[in-house]
Amino acid sequence: MRFFTIRLLAVCLVFITINGILSAQEIKPSEVKAIMQKVADRQIEHINDLYSGHKVPHHPLAWTKGALYVGMVKWAAMADDDKYYTWLKSIGAENEWMLHKRQYHADDHTVGQMYAELYRKYGEEKMLEPTKKQFGFIMMHPSQSVLTWKTPYHQDRWNWCDALFMSPPVWAKLYNITGERKYLDFLMKEYKATTDFLFDKKENLFYRDESYISKRDNGTKVFWARGNGWVFAGLANIMTELNPQSKEYKYFLKLYKKMAKKLLEIQTPQGHWAMSLLGQDYYPTPETSGSSFYVFGLAWGVNQGILEKTDYIDAVKKGWRAMAGHVNKDGMLGYVQPIGAGPGKAWPDKSEVYGTGAFLAAGSEIYKLFGGK
Repeated sequence: MRFFTIRLLAVCLVFITINGILSAQEIKPSEVKAIMQKVADRQIEHINDLYSGHKVPHHPLAWTKGALYVGMVKWAAMADDDKYYTWLKSIGAENEWMLHKRQYHADDHTVGQMYAELYRKYGEEKMLEPTKKQFGFIMMHPSQSVLTWKTPYHQDRWNWCDALFMSPPVWAKLYNITGERKYLDFLMKEYKATTDFLFDKKENLFYRDESYISKRDNGTKVFWARGNGWVFAGLANIMTELNPQSKEYKYFLKLYKKMAKKLLEIQTPQGHWAMSLLGQDYYPTPETSGSSFYVFGLAWGVNQGILEKTDYIDAVKKGWRAMAGHVNKDGMLGYVQPIGAGPGKAWPDKSEVYGTGAFLAAGSEIYKLFGGK
């Protein structure tokens, strides 16, 4: 027994020493860029693989691929040539720059974030006209549905937390690009309604939807990692479009800082976040889509000077190393939870396009944070 105890202590000391060495090492921008390119190239090559049990590839305008494009366009801005922009532009052109099929549904607005960024690069009005027309209709005919889950037409409004990544940044981008206040006013009204409905003020996290508010998992409240990842990444993408002196920015900043503080407290020792954020003991499997969004959002905050670097840098480093550690030799990001609405399972050999988008978004801010130009 005494021998076993000594051996265990020795193993722990080695682990602590290795961790200390790793935390002291700086992350190299060249290595960040290299792994991002590897992941981006592999994803484009496998863009129509079957994921999450689907029998046909995801539609090019679906939210799954829309979330990929959000990260891919950030990578395109870093890449050494325009081939990634060309690829993204071809998707928009082939689909006549339309949003996906549902008029009001936030998921089907996601691709508009990519259109806005391509408009900024190329300045072609056709890239934004369908989105502006559709959003104009929504403003003139706002949904009268309530936020209660599974009521008629309930997802015509943002009554699930994922929606806060999908649609609000498009409204913020249109406001910034056009200067028209109407887009911001609509965004604020609907975002506040969702936050008032789903944000837990004690835990500073979002329930996925109303059906989770009363649920308990092994005695803990259920806060889905990817769901809150959608929100946290969305906050960064929204605030990027707003004047930091504006009351709207300050509203989002307050919410962002509350979530950031909580995320710092509940990061796992391995660097990821548990699929049920308060249930680390019950969900030990890593999950890379939600965790990548947290790395993105936290690194963005440090880069913007709104999070103290000394407080958050170690968590960001640990998170990025954990995410990069789940990229295989072919460039596939593993441990991406399949499509779902709550905590579940993930596997080292399973991926999804939105996980790649989250990873590329994270890499774009890690690259800047450690000196990339």
